[in-house]
Amino acid sequence: MSAHMFLPTTSNLPVPRSAPGRSRTRVTPGRPKREWGSSPREGERLRPLTRGQVEDRLQELGDLYAEFSGVGPWAWNEARAAFLRYLAADARRPGFSLLIAETTVLTGYAYGFPVGGAGPWWAGFDGHVRGSLLRRVAPGRLFVVSGIVVASHVRREYQDRAWNLARRLQRRLLADHGAALGVTLVEARDDGIVETLRSWGWRSAADGTLRAVPPGSCRVLVLTAGT
Repeated sequence: MSAHMFLPTTSNLPVPRSAPGRSRTRVTPGRPKREWGSSPREGERLRPLTRGQVEDRLQELGDLYAEFSGVGPWAWNEARAAFLRYLAADARRPGFSLLIAETTVLTGYAYGFPVGGAGPWWAGFDGHVRGSLLRRVAPGRLFVVSGIVVASHVRREYQDRAWNLARRLQRRLLADHGAALGVTLVEARDDGIVETLRSWGWRSAADGTLRAVPPGSCRVLVLTAGT
């Protein structure tokens, strides 16, 4: 099972596309675009879930993913079921962690798992990343971010602000595990997800001193801790 990044607006997942002419994101009508519109300071708090809590709330997590995907009612169940299969597979990985954002209700979450120097944890990255990436990060300080599930306004507004909910979630995930670098895979054709991740501080592993193996079906993106 490969560890591709899951965002609820991408087409790189086994999720049905919306009908032609329909937006794949859900926008709340009349929502004001205010300076602090995406700020967790307005009530969103972050906390990790235990494995047992993740299992207990799988249905709720799947519902939120499907809602934020913006798919129509005809595709809701298929989108939700496909996503939950991937989430359940990731949850079995050693060190898996899921961090939720909530007010009185669940508003978003992010998840992933730490990796070491070799072994099955690297499944899905084989052939995409040169050994130089691993050599630059101390063992145990590389963290795979598998999914970030946030509302459309978080993806569109104030992406460069430190308080943007997606940035806060990904930063906390790395900090909780003492990771120096986050890493994820994105399918090469999915320019939309790459653009979104770059707006949150991710960069291509091919930029600067980190190199990816070209050509390939996937792009490798990395995130420096604290970003």
